[in-house]
Amino acid sequence: MANNQSVRPHLDAFTRGRIIGKLEEGRSVTSVAAEFGIAHSIVSRLWRQFQTTGTANWGFSSGRPRGTTPADDRYIVLQARRNRRQTAGEIARHTTQATGRPISRFTVARRLHGGGLFARRPVRCVPLTPAHRRRRSLWCREHRNWRDNEWGRVLFTDESRFSLSSDSHRILIWRERGSRNHPSNIIERDRYGGRGVLIWGGIMLGSRTDLHIFDAGSVNGTRYCNEILLPYVRLFR
Repeated sequence: MANNQSVRPHLDAFTRGRIIGKLEEGRSVTSVAAEFGIAHSIVSRLWRQFQTTGTANWGFSSGRPRGTTPADDRYIVLQARRNRRQTAGEIARHTTQATGRPISRFTVARRLHGGGLFARRPVRCVPLTPAHRRRRSLWCREHRNWRDNEWGRVLFTDESRFSLSSDSHRILIWRERGSRNHPSNIIERDRYGGRGVLIWGGIMLGSRTDLHIFDAGSVNGTRYCNEILLPYVRLFR
């Protein structure tokens, strides 16, 4: 049986990185050792070295030392998950203040990528509370047996506001792959603080209204009645 000294040179940097990655995911030393066909003692020693020094290099290395410890890495990932809208620069400043060591935003981005978090644009929609979901589900059940002649008397309408302002200040969040529609990664739709245009439209079985564009100004009950209810909705009665 080969001893540890004869096995150690065959663990190249890429393999050592893969081993550390699986251990950081919560895998046991025993299962990782079995997967790679390596002695338990070697994987255990590699894991202890990484936890102590933050590096998985065997012996002396003349390369640049790792700028963060495993504890720092966990803190960085935790900060991003607590506030997903923080930038890498903001997390770097918080981590520097907490550790007393300068950490760059590039290092933060690498640690977040290593922790499975990536900067992505969030989904924007109207957030639905449990009460909203219950009422919508109830409405669907109440109307599931309606016939065409009943739906033919229903007009569905909606309004959408389109921003005319620049989107140069777009928001990014840190999220895991495959978690785009998770509630924690959804942001309420824009409140349109800048210039915008409001458009109204309606559909019904076999027909639709023209799109109506509201000119500048607020839309109150009187204006809605004069511009929408009388010229459009009344025709579908």
